[in-house]
Amino acid sequence: MLKLSSSAVRTAQFFAKTQPLNAALHTGAAACGAKVAVVLSGCGVFDGTEIHEASAVLVHLSRGGAEVQMFAPDVSQMHVIDHGKGQLAQESRNVLSESARIARGNITDLAKLSVTNHDAIIFPGGFGAAKNLSTFAVDGPDCKVNKDVERVVKDFHKAGKPIGLCCISPVLAAKLLPGVEVTVGHEEEEGGKWPYAGTAQAIKALGAKHCVKEVTEAHVDQKNKVVTSPAFMCETKVHLIFDGIGAMVSNILKLSGK
Repeated sequence: MLKLSSSAVRTAQFFAKTQPLNAALHTGAAACGAKVAVVLSGCGVFDGTEIHEASAVLVHLSRGGAEVQMFAPDVSQMHVIDHGKGQLAQESRNVLSESARIARGNITDLAKLSVTNHDAIIFPGGFGAAKNLSTFAVDGPDCKVNKDVERVVKDFHKAGKPIGLCCISPVLAAKLLPGVEVTVGHEEEEGGKWPYAGTAQAIKALGAKHCVKEVTEAHVDQKNKVVTSPAFMCETKVHLIFDGIGAMVSNILKLSGK
C-alpha cells in the first residue's frame, strides 16, 4: 500500500474540508451579469467535451461578467476512447461524472435545468455532442437527440433566449430548430484545413441553412437567437479557436440583454 507523507495527508485533508467553499467560489455567485447554462458532454475530444473549447467558453463568460452553471446528462457514454492510442477502451463511463472533471466537481444533472433560471445556454463542442448528446456520429441527419438536450434547446428557443454552439454541436440546433442558420466553418476540406467540412452537407440535409465562416468568426441567427462558431472543425492554432469562441460568447451576452 502507498504510504503518504504527513504533509501530503494534511494537504488532502485541507482540500476535503474546503471543497464546499471551493465549489461556492467556482459558481461565480457574486456575478451580476447574465446567468448562463453551459452543457457538457463528457471530458475529452473523441468521446466527450473538447476541453479547450469548454475552457475558452468559461474564460470568455467570466470576462463578460456572466454567472455560470454547468450541466450534463446523467447517462452512459456511447463509448470510451483511449486518447493516447486513438482506440476504443474496454470500459464504460458516465457523462455527468466525466463532465465533472471539467467543472471542478460543480455540475448538475441536465434533467434539473430550467429555462426560467437562466438567460442563455451554450454547448461547447467535442465528439460527445455527436455521441452522447445525440447519435449524429452514427446516424447523421437521421440522428436522435437526448431527451433533456431536446427539451432545453426547445425551451430556450421558445423563450427567446440565446443559444450558443460551437464545433460539431451546431448539428443539435440544425436537428431541433427547423430553418435555423448555423456555421461549422467551410464546406470544402481545403487540403485538410477543414477535415469535417462534410458536416455542412448534413446540416443542409436537416433543413437548416449553413453559413460559411472563418474560425475566428461567429454566425448570428438573429431571428432564432442562435450563435455558432467553427472552433476545432478547423485545423489551426488554438488562439484562433479561442478568438472565435470569444466572438460567439460576446454575441450570446449581447443577445441576452444583460
